[in-house]
Amino acid sequence: MVRHYLEEIDRLRATVTAFDARTAAMVAGRQQDIDLLDSIPGMGRLTAEIIIAEMGGDMAQFATAQHLASWIGVCPGQNESAGVSGSGRIRPGNGNLKRLLGVTAMAAIRDKNPYLSVFYHCIAGRRGGKRALVAVMHKLAIAIWHVLHDKVPYRDLGADYFSRRDPERAMRRTIKEANSLGLTIRFDPISA
Repeated sequence: MVRHYLEEIDRLRATVTAFDARTAAMVAGRQQDIDLLDSIPGMGRLTAEIIIAEMGGDMAQFATAQHLASWIGVCPGQNESAGVSGSGRIRPGNGNLKRLLGVTAMAAIRDKNPYLSVFYHCIAGRRGGKRALVAVMHKLAIAIWHVLHDKVPYRDLGADYFSRRDPERAMRRTIKEANSLGLTIRFDPISA
């Protein structure tokens, strides 16, 4: 029995080696794309190689980033009739890339500083963790399209993106939190 299992392990290793060689042949001319995809948070070289192997790396087949997200299947559905919202399930798509984006999204939100982590926590607070994870997967699909289409590395918006985008809202939120603690806050502009 042990000899049988050892032979099975050797056979599976040979199969993995053959697939690795085929993947390496497919992504041989795509080293720049792999380096660009590697700049996205949560994504490593192996993930980038799998993405190139699954999609082909040519973004001309997808007119917009939303088309790519829809093809992968990380677009939430919109089911509304007569003002009643139905299921917002994600659509079926490329299961391999969907699983891969899920793992990448979980790795990206573990980092405390980047935009994706802050985005996840903003959504998770009001919609739940699973829906927030799908929203991060959607953001990653859009980032993949832009990185491969424009041939530029990923540019993180930063953890303070939401407060920079709407500073008055951030001030209102801070005042509301302080008032709930029984404190008052006064904001004075910094003179340079």
